[in-house]
Amino acid sequence: MAEFLEYSLDALPTLLVGAITTLQLTAVSVIFGLVGGTLLGIARLSHFTPLKIASRVYIDFFRGTPLLVQIFMIYFGVPAFANSIGTSFTFNRFFAAILALSLNSSAYLAEIVRGGIQSIEMGQREASESLGLSPIQTMRYIVFPQAFRRMIPPLGNEFITLLKDTSLVAVIGYEELFRRGQLIVAQNYRAFEIYITVALVYLVLNTLSSQVFILLERWMDPLNKTKKLEAAVVADSIESASP
Repeated sequence: MAEFLEYSLDALPTLLVGAITTLQLTAVSVIFGLVGGTLLGIARLSHFTPLKIASRVYIDFFRGTPLLVQIFMIYFGVPAFANSIGTSFTFNRFFAAILALSLNSSAYLAEIVRGGIQSIEMGQREASESLGLSPIQTMRYIVFPQAFRRMIPPLGNEFITLLKDTSLVAVIGYEELFRRGQLIVAQNYRAFEIYITVALVYLVLNTLSSQVFILLERWMDPLNKTKKLEAAVVADSIESASP
């Protein structure tokens, strides 16, 4: 037990640096993925058939193929294809990791966005259009804000899934949390202690991320805001009634 703690504590500073890198990688990928997923989700609901088909093909491809294959395809395959047609091109590891994770995440987020938008009652759209709002204004001011609140739980699940999937970019040598653990094991050969510590760091990151999304969901819940407002009104009434 003493040896386990010794090797774990020695590796912890390096692993924490990797954990920060992992969080950065996840956050950036989710932001880009959410932008792409929103556009794809709206495209899936479009009445323009070619756009609808193209978005469906994209979503099916990235959801139907392993993320590891996509990482290899982007980091090794794209430069190889570029070289085969006579151009010199290479990917930075960080950019390749962000690109692969964002493209993959956007496919899953697109379905979350589509489901969230479709969950809003059609009557609200009809009412907003009767008030003279354009379809874009209806989506921006009426539909999407409500849909986003309903999307928070699955968005949290996707964030946690992506945070764990960042470990796959270790195959291209990008030094996030898992890769740093591999490099430490290559130096001291204490695989059990190091990988247990890596797993515990992932567990802490996922737990904290889950709590953040729970707090965000509560903060954006209109019922919760109404209860707080009612409690504040009651408190003011009691205070004003007291001598």
